[in-house]
Amino acid sequence: MDDLTRLSQAPRVTVRRTGAPNPEGTCVVYWMQRAQRGIDNPALDTALEAANALGRPVVVFLAPVPFYPNANLRHYRFLTEGIPDIAAALAKRKIGFVLRRFPEHSLLRFCDEVKPALVIGDENPMREPEGWRQTAAKKLNIPLWTVDADVIVPSKLLGKAQYAAHIIRPRLQAQLEQFLIPSRNPHAEVPWKKPARVASLDPGFDVTEGWQLDRSVSPVSSWQGGSAEALRLLEDFIRHKLRGYGTQRNKPEIDHTSRLSPYLHFGHISPITVALAVEMADAPRADKEAFLNQIITWRELAVNLVRFNPDYDSFECGEPWAHRSLAKHAKDLRPVLYTEEQLEHAETHDQLWNAAQIQMVSTGWMHNYVRMYWAKKILEWTRSPAEAHRIAVHLNDKYELDGRDPNGYAGIAWAIMGKFDRPWFERSIFGQIRYMSGESTGRKFDSKKYIHQNRSRVLF
Repeated sequence: MDDLTRLSQAPRVTVRRTGAPNPEGTCVVYWMQRAQRGIDNPALDTALEAANALGRPVVVFLAPVPFYPNANLRHYRFLTEGIPDIAAALAKRKIGFVLRRFPEHSLLRFCDEVKPALVIGDENPMREPEGWRQTAAKKLNIPLWTVDADVIVPSKLLGKAQYAAHIIRPRLQAQLEQFLIPSRNPHAEVPWKKPARVASLDPGFDVTEGWQLDRSVSPVSSWQGGSAEALRLLEDFIRHKLRGYGTQRNKPEIDHTSRLSPYLHFGHISPITVALAVEMADAPRADKEAFLNQIITWRELAVNLVRFNPDYDSFECGEPWAHRSLAKHAKDLRPVLYTEEQLEHAETHDQLWNAAQIQMVSTGWMHNYVRMYWAKKILEWTRSPAEAHRIAVHLNDKYELDGRDPNGYAGIAWAIMGKFDRPWFERSIFGQIRYMSGESTGRKFDSKKYIHQNRSRVLF
């Protein structure tokens, strides 16, 4: 078996357009989209190994567009901040980098310019980017492979939807020895030399300049995009927060979390990098297991939802038992009804809920424990479960830096429709969906401190 055949048959790789590489091709193109980093990137490593086998250079093509669904200036600014780190990491590995933006974003036109032997991209199970990959496979006249670079265990190996954490966990654990391994980060044997005719923006250029996009949600100064900042936060978490994580992670007033979710969403850091760092850390096993359960079991369960359920961001993704139970209580009297505008502006009677909403709107992030409470109260305060789900998804995607992500959709589905949960005791409005009250939730941490921390933040 030659090197290219071996690479194409690797478990992370999906061959989207078959055929032999173009023998006259001048390079291998890595079409970077989801895995926006120049290190610890299995898709980039695959492109490099293929290029080395062919005796060709590698060039990375990154071309943001202003029409990604539900993305706004807050999200694009974070993305843009990560581009210089990508360029710097690629330069160290002798890999080319071409940065373009809409309307000069066409992969096909770029391939016409550089005449690659092969195109390699990264996987993204969300419907719009998956559609882009399917379109590229139809229109390219050379092979296209995609690589599942932002999960630990390749999603396709699970084969179908997994219905609970306790079901997916052993199936993931059985694969960790093969896939939870460090990236090789090879260097290019043939350096890329950019032809003079190939245009590229400077990595520090603001790709959003002049774009018609949603600028109503401002960027946040408390976050800085990029792999360097992601690695710094990981190191800080290992040193100062991992010890005690098992008991302290659900206390939002002290924030004993990694805060890595935006960086995982944008691909600025690999989940493998994070999991290995935690695994090797000097910390109690219970704390490490608590964190690894989040980044392996729950994160990959969310990705599984998006990959195998086309209704992943819709009320329809709920299980039949949940739909029956919620329908039974659809006409139950709500204690109060709030409009979407009132919820968005944190104008409710519940100061804990308001604090969570303010934290999200003003900082671009909400602590995971209060996210559950936040979504469940929207179910309680709106006219129907379907409306509650729609509002929760809209607010999450609009304001969270880690919005528009499998984790967010899975979390909202868990809170509102009992996804990945089990039926609980019957009660008004919620039916058999797990209930969270403000009183019980507020007693599990210093809710007064959390409210005080967020009430003075500027909302808009």
